[in-house]
Amino acid sequence: MNQELKNSPTEQSEPLLKIENLKKYFPIKGGGYFKGNKKVVKAVDGVSFEIYRGETLGLVGESGCGKSTLGRNILRLQEPTEGRVFFKENDILAYRSHEMRKLRRQMQIIYQDPFSSLNPRFTVGEIIGEMFDIHGVAKGAEKEKKVKEMIELVGLDPSRYHSYPHEFSGGQRQRVGIARALALNPEFVVADEPVSALDVSVQSQVINLLMKLKEELGLTMLFIAHGLNVVRHISDRVGVMYLGRIVELSETDNIFDYPAHPYTAALLSTVPEADPRLKKERIVLKGEVPSPANSQAAAISEPDVL
Repeated sequence: MNQELKNSPTEQSEPLLKIENLKKYFPIKGGGYFKGNKKVVKAVDGVSFEIYRGETLGLVGESGCGKSTLGRNILRLQEPTEGRVFFKENDILAYRSHEMRKLRRQMQIIYQDPFSSLNPRFTVGEIIGEMFDIHGVAKGAEKEKKVKEMIELVGLDPSRYHSYPHEFSGGQRQRVGIARALALNPEFVVADEPVSALDVSVQSQVINLLMKLKEELGLTMLFIAHGLNVVRHISDRVGVMYLGRIVELSETDNIFDYPAHPYTAALLSTVPEADPRLKKERIVLKGEVPSPANSQAAAISEPDVL
């Protein structure tokens, strides 16, 4: 295949994060987990990949495929069942609580829902300033100055320092969430579907903000999303996740122009064309929707084209 690819950080960088055989299994309630049956839901099932410095790796897949669980496992917001996570060549799954506390300054998350992720009883200044309090970075007038700088960095008026979350729109709340995640100048950020709860008219503004901040701050990002067009716009590489596994991982243009896996091709066929005069073939995979509790059901049949 001879196609032009975006300039990727992988060509001139080194891995900041390396995931090896990561698994997260949830016991099924009433499934006899402690009786020897051990029936589980395999939310993440043997995932391995690398994220390079300065790269944005997009992660797509249908609801329930394990994207958000993977992101939380990487940050140890949930403890993996098995596997290894290397950050700067150190296996952080072996870290103790005080070591993870220090690491939080370098690894942060932007949550999906800007409504439930912000404490309604705190002002914006308190929400962002809490990061400085927890890690002892700044206090008093210095802390207020840093918080106002972060508010301005994400495109909000610093005079809103004393405002509460309910006084902001959804897009503005997500900007507050972004400011909180970036307050300690982290190197790596998991963006867990940061625009899926926003109006379409606001999504592009938040995406452009993330791209701008990535360049200005030199961020490395795992960007989790449903929207394929959003992922294509922001990502250097894209991973496609299906039933807890990454079935395809490649440069963004490769994925969208030359999908190698049937599931990837089926996903791409659902993206509507901007021009209604263009007719697009819809790919439908044969068989029933498999269950993540049944690893034997994960095989994908040959697709039908409609």
